[in-house]
Amino acid sequence: MNTTVRPAAVAGMFYPGDQAGLRAELEACLAVASAGHLRPDGLPVPSEPTYPSIKASIKALIVPHAGYIYSGSTAGKAYALLAPQAAHIRRIVLLGPCHRVAVRGLAAPTVDAFDTPLGRIPLDRAAIDALADLPQVVASDAAHAQEHSLEVQLPFLQTVLGDFSLVPLAVGQASTAEVAEVLARLWGGPETLIVISSDLSHFHAYREAQGIDKDTVRHILAGDSLTSHEQACGALPINGLLAVAKQNALAIELIAQCNSGDTAGDKSRVVGYASFMLHEADLGAALLVRARNAIAAQLDLSTQPEPGHPQLAAPGATFVTLTKQGQLRGCIGSLEAHRALDDDVRANALAAAQRDPRFPPVTAAEWPTIKVEVSLLSAPTPMSFSDEADALRQLRPGIDGVILQAGHLRSTFLPQVWEQLPDPHQFMAHLKQKAGLPADFWSPEVRLFRYEVQKWKE
Repeated sequence: MNTTVRPAAVAGMFYPGDQAGLRAELEACLAVASAGHLRPDGLPVPSEPTYPSIKASIKALIVPHAGYIYSGSTAGKAYALLAPQAAHIRRIVLLGPCHRVAVRGLAAPTVDAFDTPLGRIPLDRAAIDALADLPQVVASDAAHAQEHSLEVQLPFLQTVLGDFSLVPLAVGQASTAEVAEVLARLWGGPETLIVISSDLSHFHAYREAQGIDKDTVRHILAGDSLTSHEQACGALPINGLLAVAKQNALAIELIAQCNSGDTAGDKSRVVGYASFMLHEADLGAALLVRARNAIAAQLDLSTQPEPGHPQLAAPGATFVTLTKQGQLRGCIGSLEAHRALDDDVRANALAAAQRDPRFPPVTAAEWPTIKVEVSLLSAPTPMSFSDEADALRQLRPGIDGVILQAGHLRSTFLPQVWEQLPDPHQFMAHLKQKAGLPADFWSPEVRLFRYEVQKWKE
């Protein structure tokens, strides 16, 4: 049986058409990743201080699709992040907007393979054919014949991943629900990577474009649907991805952002570019970044992109601990959940930096030397005991955080304090002193509660 193939259509225009030149161009684009994140003005973000790294595997990327001279570095920074999991990715589900042919729905090709100057990529025909029962999926080789939004991604994927099968879909007029249904059908496991191809705003003056793109990026990071192709030409596939990502509790991060005025074009009419990665939500990373950002913003310092997590909207109680060269520099928190976790960690971070009565406020000069730790508390449960000796026997060193209450006086130690006070008698004595009571105080009125924590530190 003869293999039917879509030949490369924009080689020599959007990227070099010869294999040697293309490999050199890709190497340059991927090498940019070693320079760190890009700020919206295209300049590198300083590498210090260090921020939490994402350890979970990447499930999806959003990457731009202009000529490599314009957006290749922005796309390359995202693709370079796939290296640690490249051996496990065997299939790419690639969606991008239709630029040349009007389509109602999502257009699937009927061919068996796509060619690029780097070689032939087999299509996952079984997966594509299995979409035939969905009314929004239509067969259209015409929609793919000259479509650059998908093609320009392929050499990057071939370079980073090697061999893989491809499910390419050109998205025309389709609802968020229709795109999401297709993505959910193709979602798969760690062997499947979703790639959405999209640029941002088109043909605005440089400063105007920066403002539009900043707002678009904010919406994407918040998981909000885009409302116009003026925000991003791939708004429809982006919206579909965001809907499925929310169902799967994925976090999203901005990797790089610039516009053509930062790379190879003039600044009178620019096109915006950004790349994002979506990964399994890491609550610890989300909390640490928010704690650090809250303090940095108060000090008029730069902040970092904030990964999302579904638990952030739920009530939560946190303690934020600051250390400097291994020594305590501030610690404030909530014993019980009384506001959204997102709000709680930000408020406690600010309080630990600025309002801990034991320390002067943190300054901008010392901020890069300070490490942040966030503890998430479980709901406190009352302890039942006959006397102090009985209470001490019940304590679990290294596990229990303890709240002591005697009349109007109250104090707590996080479980981390057991590292300095491993003996329950010492632990309790210091806890009483922290409440303003004598170390040997005891009364039938004493009430004890215990809780556990999840903790994350930089």
